[in-house]
Amino acid sequence: MMNMLKGELSNINIKADSRKIEKGDIFVAIKGKTYDGHNYINEAIKNGASKIVCEYGKYNIDTIIVNNTSDYLNKYLTDNYYKEIENITFIGVTGTNGKTTTCYLLYQMLNKLGVKSAYIGTIGFYIDDKIKELERTTPELFELYEMFLECKNKNVEVVVMEVSSHSLELGRVYGIKYDYAIFTNLTEEHLAFHGNMEKYLNSKLKLFDKLKDNGYAIVNVDNEYSPDFLRTNNKNITYGYKNSDYQIENEKLNISNTVFSFKNNKKIYTVKINFPGKYNIYNFISGIIVLNCMGYNMDSIIKITEQIKLPKGRTDIVSYKNSVIIVDYAHTPDAVLNILNNGLEFKKNNIYTILGCGGGRDKSKRGKMGRIATELSDYVIFTNDNPRFEDEKEIMNDIVCDLKCNNYEILYDRKEAIKKGVNLLENEDILFILGKGHESYQIIGKEKYHFDDKEEVNKYIEGIK
Repeated sequence: MMNMLKGELSNINIKADSRKIEKGDIFVAIKGKTYDGHNYINEAIKNGASKIVCEYGKYNIDTIIVNNTSDYLNKYLTDNYYKEIENITFIGVTGTNGKTTTCYLLYQMLNKLGVKSAYIGTIGFYIDDKIKELERTTPELFELYEMFLECKNKNVEVVVMEVSSHSLELGRVYGIKYDYAIFTNLTEEHLAFHGNMEKYLNSKLKLFDKLKDNGYAIVNVDNEYSPDFLRTNNKNITYGYKNSDYQIENEKLNISNTVFSFKNNKKIYTVKINFPGKYNIYNFISGIIVLNCMGYNMDSIIKITEQIKLPKGRTDIVSYKNSVIIVDYAHTPDAVLNILNNGLEFKKNNIYTILGCGGGRDKSKRGKMGRIATELSDYVIFTNDNPRFEDEKEIMNDIVCDLKCNNYEILYDRKEAIKKGVNLLENEDILFILGKGHESYQIIGKEKYHFDDKEEVNKYIEGIK
């Protein structure tokens, strides 16, 4: 790829992925937790690298030895490219649950109001239509800069992005200053990586040290960790059912829509959104706050609320006979609790749940998710959800070993579990298929094959007809 020329944008000419090296690029050998970029230096040279930045070794092309290659890469990107994108408005959203939905809803609202915006997060990179899948919720910094420059080139004014605890801890958003930082909630998750809740919390808090001088911190006061996010040096705006700047007053929940009211500056506003869930009120109101801070009046904002849709795999509803099937990404104890409690609001007959836990991930949440599912459902089918290299039977044992209810069965084949769940539906029942949501794959051992929960549901229902 060409170097950046004066007065025009180009792609990033420095990379940490040897597979993406093109002639003339600089390759930086990053030492990660599970890989070492030094092992791929020869491949980078073969692909056309003009220079190597590493921590050790001798090579037959221009080589720079540094103490820490990650620090070098971060500084290089900031020094050479940040000026190109500093006029973009950056909105960062962090929290255990709700990041994707909050970002995607806000991304849509901005575009509906005529503000050209981009979304970066779990479900991909979007400018208008989806551009590409992403390997991580928050990509590596050099990948982010490639996307930021594309945004700049396409006249994007606002970037709405999910900022994961991993990315904050590992420096993937180094040097980025945010105009708005949103805190959704914090519950137990990713402890296999962070070690404990205090470290997990401290990682999330790093986003709120990255605000611009005139930036806003938007905080959910109903979460027990909210006081930690209300930094005295930030412009704090609060929301929730508790006393707050944008105080939710009441709600009317239906299976297909939600109507809620909130109070701001002594005025009451009523909003209708065409999707269910009390938790989605939280996701939606934080977007309203950002728009209001940007100068849009409430009437203009409320006019577009019914046009906004949930992202794929979030409370994704399929009607079947006179029952409903809901596909959702819920994969933490809190998310499972929220969506099943939502189902209880609409319950007329039985609630069935299909659920699993990923391999190679936090084991401590498995039993909690199993208990929540069996206690709030009439019947549960536990199945595989990306077991990866873990023994599926050991994962399942972690889920069911301490259950007090016996209203469940184990069916390892997820396709068969979905068929069984659909066949259970009779009269105004609800079937929840949880854990994978938008994901279009299943990972078992080394094999990653196509698998989409909603697609499987539709194929099976069509076959029945």
